[in-house]
Amino acid sequence: MQPFDYTTLKAVCYSLQQEYIPSRLEQVYQIDPYTLTLCLRSVKKKSWLTISWHPNAARICIGNPPPRIKDTFTLSEQLRHLINGYALIAINIVSPWERVVDFQFAKRPGESPLVHLYVEIMGKYSNLILTNADNQIITLAKQITAEKSSLRLLQTSGIYQLPPPLTADIPHLEESFEKWQAKVNLIPGKIQQQLVKTYRGVSPSLARYLLQKANISPDKINQDLTIDEWKNLYIQWQNWLYRLENNLFSPSLLPEGYTVIADEKNSSLPQIHQVINQYYSRLIIQENFANLKQQLQNRIKNLLKKLYQKKEGYLAKIQESDHCEIYKNQADLLMANIHLWQPGMKEIVLQDFLTNKPVKIPLSPEKNIIQNAQSLYKQHQKLKRAKQAVQPLLQSTIEEINYLEQILTNINQLEYEDEQDYTSLEEIKLELINQKYLEDNQSRITLRQDKQSQPRKYYTPSGKEVLVGRNNRQNDILTFRIATDYDLWFHAQFLPGSHVLLRLNPGEIPEEEDLQFVANLAAYYSQGRESEQVPVVYTHPSCVYKPKGAKPGMVVYRKEKVIWGNPLAVNLGDKHHNH
Repeated sequence: MQPFDYTTLKAVCYSLQQEYIPSRLEQVYQIDPYTLTLCLRSVKKKSWLTISWHPNAARICIGNPPPRIKDTFTLSEQLRHLINGYALIAINIVSPWERVVDFQFAKRPGESPLVHLYVEIMGKYSNLILTNADNQIITLAKQITAEKSSLRLLQTSGIYQLPPPLTADIPHLEESFEKWQAKVNLIPGKIQQQLVKTYRGVSPSLARYLLQKANISPDKINQDLTIDEWKNLYIQWQNWLYRLENNLFSPSLLPEGYTVIADEKNSSLPQIHQVINQYYSRLIIQENFANLKQQLQNRIKNLLKKLYQKKEGYLAKIQESDHCEIYKNQADLLMANIHLWQPGMKEIVLQDFLTNKPVKIPLSPEKNIIQNAQSLYKQHQKLKRAKQAVQPLLQSTIEEINYLEQILTNINQLEYEDEQDYTSLEEIKLELINQKYLEDNQSRITLRQDKQSQPRKYYTPSGKEVLVGRNNRQNDILTFRIATDYDLWFHAQFLPGSHVLLRLNPGEIPEEEDLQFVANLAAYYSQGRESEQVPVVYTHPSCVYKPKGAKPGMVVYRKEKVIWGNPLAVNLGDKHHNH
C-alpha cells in the first residue's frame, strides 16, 4: 500500500486551506478503531473529512459519509463533547518536511485557538492527539508509554511533544545539480533507495515516479547512471520541488498507486481527495475483505468439524441399533425353549427358527430363562427407541452440515473484484449472526437497501441473461422473487452451490449451447469447481420449494432434468462477465 507521503500531505492541506478555512465542525463519527470522519460545513458546502491513523493507510482527505450505524467508540464521544460546534480556523503542517498536521479549533472564526487536533501521519506510528491551547493532551488515539518508547511519551494530561526530527537532508530548489548528484551518488546502491535515504520527504512511491518520468529503472545502481540520466532525473527532481513550493498539484491514479504531481497543467484540488479516497478506500476494503473471509472460513470449518464428529456418533448408534432384532429373536428362542433351561447355565445353544442353524445365547446364571428373555426384550426395546430418537438428530445434523457447506462454498468462491463481493461477505456474516452461529458483539452489520449486493451477471452465447447468486440471500431472491415461470433454474446436483437462473421470454426455448453454458456456470459455482464433470439439475422455478423451517438458500425441487456441466470450460474473461 502506497504511504501517504509529505508531497500528498502538502497537497491535501493546501486544498483544505483553500476550501474549508473557516468551517464549522458539525459532527464527529468514528468508523473503526483507526478512522474518524469530521463533518465540516463551510460557506459553500458540507463535506466529511476522513482522518485515519491506520498503520498501513494513515491519511487525511475528504471522503465518504459515515455508515448509518451507531458509533460506540470512546474517542469520538470525547471529541463530540469537547469540540462539536467549534470553528476550524487553521490547518498547518507543524514544520517543513514533517508529516504532522495541526487542526486548530476556536469558538468562532477570528478568535484564538482553544484546542489543537494533531494528526501524525507516520506509518505504523501514526496517531491523533487532542490538546488544549497550552498543548496539554486531553485525549488521543494511542497512548505511548515509557515501555513503548524512550524518545517521547504521549499520555493524557502530559504535554504534547512533536516527533523527533528526521536526520536526512532537506531538499532545496536552489541546490545545484553537482551538489545534488554528489549526495545521491555518495553511497553505492539502487537509485530509488538512495533518493529515499538521502533526502527528507522522498517516499519510495515518489522516487519511483520521478525515475519513471526520467526513464530510469528504480533498480539501477546509482553509480551506473549516465550523465544524461542524472540530468533527466535532476529535471524531474526540480520540477517536483517547484510544484511543491508553488502548490501546483495535479492528482492521478497510476497502475501501481497514485501521484499528486501528474503532468496535467490544470490543478484540480477537489480531485486530489477523490483520488486519495478512492485509492485507500479500495485497499482498506480489500484488507477487510481478506480478514473477514479468513474469520468466517475458520469459524465454519470449526463448526463443521464438530458436526462431522456428531454425525459419526449418531451413525455408530444407529448401526448398533440395527442389531436390536437379534435380541428379540434370541428372547423369542428362549421363550420357545423354556424346557431346555437348567439353573446356573451361563449360555444355551438353540436352533434358529429362520436359518435352522445353532445360535449361542449368553445367559445370566442368577436369572431364570424367563428373566433372561425379559432382559433381551428390554435391550431390544431400548435399542429400538434409541434408533427412533437418533434418526431425526442425524437428519438435523446432516441438514446443518449441508447448510454450512453451502455457506463455506459461497465464501470460498468470493474473490474481491469490487465492493459487491465485500457486501456479499458482510451479508453472509449477518446471516450467520441471525442463525446464531456467530455472536453479535455490538457491531451488527445493518445493510441499507442501496448497499445490498447483486447477483453475478453473465450472457449466454446467444445473448440471454444468466444470474448467479453469490450468497444465500441472493439465492433466495433469485429463486423466489426474480424468477418467472418462463425462466429455467439450475443447481449442481447433490453438491453445495449457487442458484443459477437463465432468463427467458414467454414461449422461448433455449438452444443446447445456452443450456450447456449455464450448466457449466452452475458447476463452476459449486463445490465441484475442480471436477471435470458435475451433474447439474434444471427445472422451472415453479418446481422449486423451500421446506417449512428451512435455512436460507436451502430448497427442494421436482420435475428436474440432468445435464453434465464442465466447470473447467468456464473462462470468465471470454464469457461476457458483467457485474
